[in-house]
Amino acid sequence: MDSEIKAGPMRVLVTGGSGLVGKGIEHVVQREGGKLQGEEWIFLSSKDADLVDVGQTRAVFEKYRPTHVIHLAAKVGGLYLHMRENLHFLRDNIKINDNVLQTAHEMGVTKVVSCLSSCIFPDKTTYPIDETMIHNGPPHDSNFGYSHAKRMIDVQNRAYFQQHGQRYTAVIPTNVFGPYDNFNIENGHVLSALINKTYKAKKEGTSVNVCGSGAPRRQFIYSLDLGRLIIWVLREYEDIDPIILSVDEEDEVSIKEAVDMIAKALDFKGKIHFDTTLSDGQLRKTASNAKLRRYLPDISFTPLKEAVKMTCDWFVANYDIART
Repeated sequence: MDSEIKAGPMRVLVTGGSGLVGKGIEHVVQREGGKLQGEEWIFLSSKDADLVDVGQTRAVFEKYRPTHVIHLAAKVGGLYLHMRENLHFLRDNIKINDNVLQTAHEMGVTKVVSCLSSCIFPDKTTYPIDETMIHNGPPHDSNFGYSHAKRMIDVQNRAYFQQHGQRYTAVIPTNVFGPYDNFNIENGHVLSALINKTYKAKKEGTSVNVCGSGAPRRQFIYSLDLGRLIIWVLREYEDIDPIILSVDEEDEVSIKEAVDMIAKALDFKGKIHFDTTLSDGQLRKTASNAKLRRYLPDISFTPLKEAVKMTCDWFVANYDIART
C-alpha cells in the first residue's frame, strides 16, 4: 500500500459523509491536518447518490474516480425502529454494501475501509468480545437484519482478497456519538436521543423518561476520536480482518451513568424516570481493543464526561440544524 500511495496522492471517497462518523472524519481532515499534500477528500451524502441503486453508485464512482474509499453509508435507526423493520434494514444494507464494494473492485480502487457495528457480535457470547468472534452465533434478535447485512461485509472482504487480492477491510466501532449525530428521540442512537430528551425536558420543565432500566452497559467513543482512527486504518492498517475501534473495557458505563452525565452537562435538575416496561436491548456488548492497542499502545481517548459536554454544547448551539 505504501508504494501505491507514493505513486500519487490519494483521492478518498467517503460514503455517508454527512453523518456522524463522516463529519468526524471531515473535521480531522480539514481542521486537524489529517489531509496530506495533494490529497482530495470527497464527502458524499445521500443527496449525491442513492447507493441502494447500482446505477447511481456507478455514476458517482465514475464522477470522482476514487483511489480509496471509506464506506460509512448505511440505512440505520434506533433500537425500536430496527425491531419493527428487520427485513427493510437487511435488504437495503446488503444492496448498499454490494454496490459499493463491487463498484470499487470494478474501478480499481486500491483500498476500501468499511464501517461495521458492535451489534454484529453474537448475542450469546463470552466477554470481552474480540475480532475473531464475529460469526460465532446469531446476533441479538432486535436488529438481526442490519447485523447480518453488516457481517456480510467481512465475508465479502475476505472473498475479494481470496479471489482478486483486493485489500478491503473493516472497522468495528463501539457506540459512537458526537456532533451531527441523529438526535431524534424515536430513531436516534441512545446517547444522542437522551441529549435531545433531556434538553426538551429542561425547556418544558418536565421529567426525563428513559426507555428501559438504565442497567445496560456500553463503551461510548467520541466521533472525532473515531475519525482519527479510521484515517489511521486507511493509511496504515494492512489486514483484511476487521479491527475493533473502542475505548478500553474499564471505560464502559451504564445508561444510567450516561444519563447522569448528560443531565450535568445540560444543567438539568428535574426528575429522571426509568421505564422498565420497555426493552433494554442487549445488556452488555463489552469489546476488547487489545488488537488496536498492539498497533497503537499509547492511544488516548477524549474522556467521556468531556465528550458528552462538548456534544451537548454543540447540540444546544446548533439546535436549528441538528437532526431531531
